[in-house]
Amino acid sequence: MASVILATSLVVSTVTVAHADKLDDIMASGTLRCAVVLDYPPMGMRDAENNPAGYDVDYCNDIAKALGVTAEIVETTFPDRIPALVSGRADIAVAQTSDTLERAKTVGFTMPYTALTEVVLAKDGLGIDSYEKLKGRNVGGVAGGYEAMALEKDVKAWGGGSFRAFQSQADVFLALSQGQIEATVVTAPVAATIVKDGKYKGVVVAGEAPYEVDYTALVTLRQEQGLINYLNLFIHQQVRTGRYKELWDKWVGVGDAPDLTIPGVYR
Repeated sequence: MASVILATSLVVSTVTVAHADKLDDIMASGTLRCAVVLDYPPMGMRDAENNPAGYDVDYCNDIAKALGVTAEIVETTFPDRIPALVSGRADIAVAQTSDTLERAKTVGFTMPYTALTEVVLAKDGLGIDSYEKLKGRNVGGVAGGYEAMALEKDVKAWGGGSFRAFQSQADVFLALSQGQIEATVVTAPVAATIVKDGKYKGVVVAGEAPYEVDYTALVTLRQEQGLINYLNLFIHQQVRTGRYKELWDKWVGVGDAPDLTIPGVYR
């Protein structure tokens, strides 16, 4: 009887582990739910028909295709990316998430799938033509974002001007165009797209921001190592097959697709 009970316990334990694996769950469900920020063109946005589009949307679709499932875009703001994962509303985040050590205490990161430089986006006509000219200015960014945290830290160090936090990237761009803030910092592809589109009037790219390269990763729950391993291999495949370059050329169209590794370090 003891042997039967032990054997039964082992079977139940094995089944429980199998059901707890997110990769298996996604394939069994037939759907991959991707948290994507859709107010951050060209990485995530809505097209003329109001459908999700952009680099991150295509990337989610590519992952779903490799898994043999259907992609479902779960629209989030930047502050809502991690809560969407923790609450179970999304399986992964394909949402330009900087791979910080603080965030890694809560969620699991893959190797980088994009690597972007940062620039100043400023209100035109204010004489802002470099990052140094932000001293004493009223600036802003998305609460908790990589750029916002770096910018707010510098504003405090400068001892002048002010920093205002917003809940979405669209709110930042609107505040900038309306003159509520004088400048912000965003990735170079996004800044170029915002200026080119003309939706937010009177904004210009005003020089580079002296930040480290923003390495952004795919994100899922911290304990889902099987899914993280699969996604890491997927990123490798995107680069090796040329799909990474294809998506970069399609949505960014400026310069070469950035190297996803740090010199001297394999990631």
